[in-house]
Amino acid sequence: MRGKRHVEVIRIAVEQRKNILVAGSTGSGKTTFINAVLHELTLINPDDRVLIIEDTPELQCNVRNSVALLAVGRVSMLDCLRACMRLKPTRIVVGEVRGAEALSMLKAWNTGHPGGAASVHANDARSALIRLESLVAEATEAPQQQLIAEAVNVVVFVDNEPTIKAGRKVREVAVVVGYRNGAYELEYV
Repeated sequence: MRGKRHVEVIRIAVEQRKNILVAGSTGSGKTTFINAVLHELTLINPDDRVLIIEDTPELQCNVRNSVALLAVGRVSMLDCLRACMRLKPTRIVVGEVRGAEALSMLKAWNTGHPGGAASVHANDARSALIRLESLVAEATEAPQQQLIAEAVNVVVFVDNEPTIKAGRKVREVAVVVGYRNGAYELEYV
């Protein structure tokens, strides 16, 4: 029953333009999950202008109006994020956040571009938010927990599961409620 509830919450998040952060280890299914979110987006909002930023082209978006920016050579993820703001995106999707570009992504999501998705390496939903803190710290020393809590609406943790055919499973879906008293407030679905 929990799996059905997870699907329902994620569909609502896509429909209501909530930002989704997908966490997991290497090979856990983060990219596959974001591709599923992009497929759902195609069904719900096929006219959105989706900007996809990656350093390795893996995401597949079939909306009518999508633009893929690739960070290669001397063009960084941060460069792509800055450039994408001039391309009038409706939603911004980042294949994998690994560094200082995390701050630019959060600011973009929080300034009129909700409904994005991104992935990070982390061990669970709460750790994903803490991981974002450390990535943001590469760009600024100022604490950004409030920005993270405002910009990230839903965290999905995926993990390997050898006992099922797909080999991967959504372990946690957490709605970010806020940041208070030095901790993220999460409601697990």
